[in-house]
Amino acid sequence: MEKIIDLLKQTAGVRHVFSFEFFPPKNQEGEDRLYQTIDELRTLSPDFVSVTYGAGGSTREKTLEWVNRIRNENKITAMAHFTCVGASRQDILKSLREFSEKGIKNIMALRGDPPKGETAFVPAKDGFAYAGELIEFIANSGMDFSIGAAAYPEVHMEAKTPLDDLKNLKKKVDSGAQFLITQLFFDNDVYFQFVNECRQNGITIPIIPGIMPITSFTQIARFIEMTGTSIPESFIKSLTILKDDPQALSQAGIDFAIRQCRELLEKGAPGIHFYTLNRSPATIEILKNLKGI
Repeated sequence: MEKIIDLLKQTAGVRHVFSFEFFPPKNQEGEDRLYQTIDELRTLSPDFVSVTYGAGGSTREKTLEWVNRIRNENKITAMAHFTCVGASRQDILKSLREFSEKGIKNIMALRGDPPKGETAFVPAKDGFAYAGELIEFIANSGMDFSIGAAAYPEVHMEAKTPLDDLKNLKKKVDSGAQFLITQLFFDNDVYFQFVNECRQNGITIPIIPGIMPITSFTQIARFIEMTGTSIPESFIKSLTILKDDPQALSQAGIDFAIRQCRELLEKGAPGIHFYTLNRSPATIEILKNLKGI
């Protein structure tokens, strides 16, 4: 099934949907590793995978190349991330036509981060300042895309208040977003409360939780700094005890993710979207456990 929204509708209440996220490699070594990762994860029958778009739209061609490669060679439904950074409406329309001509049916529409070295997002001339505007443009393009959007259970770092963030999310949905994938988080209560608030505010589309296991001690500070996500203090303490034993720490992170995913699925999440960092071992172990393989 090519369109992710059709997949989500068909599986709702029947089974869970599992997906992976990759980023375009920067060199041949990275490409070889990613292809091996995809080949290994393919044995677990993912429902779809997504490929990110580099800062400033810097990897557009690579994103397109890898989405096509995954669809055609690996026979897996693939979604291309798409941002409005540095792009005019005409640039965006040209890219959308290229995606459509290649047969790509799924787009993750994002505003995108400012180019490297810049702190504030500045829209391109005749471009868009918000993801909602980009989503509306794609939805009205006349091309047949299934459109996903990002959601932030712990509030987008640039949002003034949680309510403002929720209003912005509602705009994305009203503009044409058909499903949401969340930023990573480690406290399931945050996700459940967020979903409840979305439902109370008229956001009824599927909200897929995004999960990334902590497999190294240095990830802790990085996750907190980059995403603003909170990590349970008890979990940080248990990892701190293991910081000089990388293997044990990695296993503790995987075990935590398994428990986290299991609770999410048991309490109604439509599936899990795994942030893989282009590596497979942790994700394979988690998904095998969830599927009882």
